Amino acid sequence: WERAILSHGLCVKMLSILRRKRPASASPLRGQADAALIAKIHETRAALRSTDDRELQCRAEQLRDATLIRRDRFNEQTLQSAFALTAESIRRSLNIEPFDVQLQAGLALVRGEVAEMQTGEGKTIAAAFPALALSLAGRGVHVVTANAYLAQRDCAELRPIFERLGVSCGLIDSRLSPAEKTASYRCDITYGPGYEFGFDYLRDQVALHAAPESRPGEDFLRVLRGQPEPKHDTAQRGLPFAVIDEVDNVLIDDASSPLLLSGPGGDTAEDAVVHLAARDLASRLTPDIDYRVTASTGQVRLTQAGHARIWDDEATLPLKQLIRPWHVYVEQAVRARALYRRDVQYVVRDDKVCIVDESTGRIFDERVWRDGLHQAVEARENVPITAEKQTLATITRQRFYRLYTGLSGMTGTATGSESEFESFYRLSVTAIPTRRPCQRMILPTRFFGSAAAKWSAIAADIQTRHKNAQPVLVGTKSIAHSEVLAAKLESLGVSFELLNGKQDEDEAEIVSRAGASGAVTIATNMAGRGTDISPDETALNRGGLHVIAAEHHDSSRIDRQLVGRAARQGNPGSAQFFVSGDDELIVRHADWLRRQMQHSAGKGGELRLDLTRPVRKLQQQVERQSYLARRSLFHQDKYRDDVMAKLTGEQS
Repeated sequence: WERAILSHGLCVKMLSILRRKRPASASPLRGQADAALIAKIHETRAALRSTDDRELQCRAEQLRDATLIRRDRFNEQTLQSAFALTAESIRRSLNIEPFDVQLQAGLALVRGEVAEMQTGEGKTIAAAFPALALSLAGRGVHVVTANAYLAQRDCAELRPIFERLGVSCGLIDSRLSPAEKTASYRCDITYGPGYEFGFDYLRDQVALHAAPESRPGEDFLRVLRGQPEPKHDTAQRGLPFAVIDEVDNVLIDDASSPLLLSGPGGDTAEDAVVHLAARDLASRLTPDIDYRVTASTGQVRLTQAGHARIWDDEATLPLKQLIRPWHVYVEQAVRARALYRRDVQYVVRDDKVCIVDESTGRIFDERVWRDGLHQAVEARENVPITAEKQTLATITRQRFYRLYTGLSGMTGTATGSESEFESFYRLSVTAIPTRRPCQRMILPTRFFGSAAAKWSAIAADIQTRHKNAQPVLVGTKSIAHSEVLAAKLESLGVSFELLNGKQDEDEAEIVSRAGASGAVTIATNMAGRGTDISPDETALNRGGLHVIAAEHHDSSRIDRQLVGRAARQGNPGSAQFFVSGDDELIVRHADWLRRQMQHSAGKGGELRLDLTRPVRKLQQQVERQSYLARRSLFHQDKYRDDVMAKLTGEQS
C-alpha cells in the first residue's frame, strides 16, 4: 500500500495516517483473558488472608525456587500466585486495597508493554506487581524513575511490601559510594533515576576496558581447570529487567541527547582568555550580516563577511591558547548570546552556571554543555570559566535501554508515540481504563498578542478563582516566566506558592497541598511530577483543581501531563491554555503567526480568533523535528552495530 500511494503521487500526509498507530486498548480476547486472570488473583489472595507473614514469605520463596522466567513469559499459575502475594503484602503493609486497573497495568508490564495509565491512577503501586514477579528470576529488576527524588520516595514507600515477602529492595543515586551502589545492585529490586543506571553502566564499561586482557588460551585453560571467571570491579550485575515509570520522559524526552560520562576537569580553563575575547567580539557582530541564527535548530553560522571580520585584529587574538578553531569560539559566543537566556536554559548559583532541563524545569548542578558552549555561557555571565571535562564514555539512551533483557513502562501520555516505542524499543502500547469516569473540563484556549497582556489575563483569572476558594495550579515553561507571574500576583495581593527549582521533599509537599481550597501554586511545568494532588471537600464543591497552562510546550505530551493533574481519580477539575504571540514556540518556529497575533489583538490585547489548529499544527512540526533527531541517533547506533558485527565476523 505504501508503494502504491507513493507511486500514484498521493500526499505524504495520507501515508503518515496509514502508518500511525493508536493506543492498543486491550483487544477483546486479551481483555477477557486479563479479567479471568484478575479474578483468579483475587481468589488466591482471599485464601492468603488467613496466613501469617511467615507463611507469606515461605510461599514467595517456594515460588522463587520453582520459577523460570525467559524474557517476559510467565507460567499463568506463577503469575497468579506472584500477583496475589504482592496484593496481600500491599494490604498488610500500606493498608491499601489494589484496584483491578492496577493489576491490569501490572499484567501489561510483565508482558513487556507500555501501559498508558492516566495520571492519578496509582502507577507507583502498579509497578510493585511486575517488580516482584520479575525479581523471582533471581537476576534483579531495575525500577527506573524520571528523577532521584521519585526513586527515593517510591523505594521507601514500597520497600515494606517487598521485604514482607523476603525480597530485598535497594536504591541508587549519585551520592552513594561504589560499595553502597554495588550492594544496591545486588538487591532483588533496585530503584533509581534513569540517567544513574546509564552512567553506572558506562562506569562499568570503563572499568572493564581498563582491566588487563587475558593472554591467548588463558580463558580456555581456566574452563578446563574449573576455575571461576575473574572478578571485575563493576557495580551492576548485568541489565536484566527494567520497569520504567514516566516511560515517555525517560525513553523519548531525554533520548534527544546521549549519556556522556565525563572525567574530572581542571578548576580553570586554560583557554579562558579565548572565551572572553570571543565574547567581546560577538557583541560587536551584526546579525544577518556577520552571522545567521536558526532559532528552530539552535544553529549559528558565520557568514563570509563574518569569517573575514573575526580576523580583522589577528595580532591581538590569543591564538596560542586555542584548543579548537577560532571561528568555533566565536560561534559559541554568539549562540550563548542569542539563544541562551538566564532563568530559562540555565540559572547562576554561587558563581556557577547550572543547566535547567527545559522539559521539567529541574536544575542540574553537574550537567554541562559540550564543545565549549558551557564556557561561552560562563563568559557571558562573568563567572569563573571552568575547564572542559574529558569524555570517558558515551551511549545513546535508545541503545542503552535496548540492552535490557526485558523492558516495560508506564505513562499517562503514550498516545502519539506508539510508532517510536515500537520502532526504537520494540514496545507496544496498551491503554488501561480509568477506575472512574473522567470529569475534567478543558476550557477554550485564550489567545493574546503579547506576553504582557497574557500574564495580566492569567493573574486576573487566578484572582477571581482565588476569591471563590477554587485551587489553581499554574504551569510555566521557565523560571523567568514563573517569576513574572509571581510579581503580578503580589501586586494584586494574591498569596501563592512558587516552585521553580530543584525537586525535593519540600517541593513535593507543597505540590500535594495545591488542591486545598483557595490555594494558588505556580510551578515550572513538571515540578512535583508524580506527587498526588487531592482537593479537599470545599475545593471539590468549587469545581476542583483548575490547571492553567501558561504556554504550550514543544511537546504536546508535556502539555497533557500538566493538564492531567486536574480531575484525578474521577474528581471534578478543569484546565485552560493561554497563548501569546511572544511564546517561545511561536517566536522560534512561526514568526508569521506571531505577526498575525499581534496585528489581530483587540484593545485589551486578546484575540477573538481561535488559533488552536495552527498552534497544534506548529507543535506537531516541532515534535516531528525532535523525532527525526532521535531517529538519526538511533540509525547511527544501528549502523555502528552493523559495522562492528561485520568486522567481528570477518575477524572470527
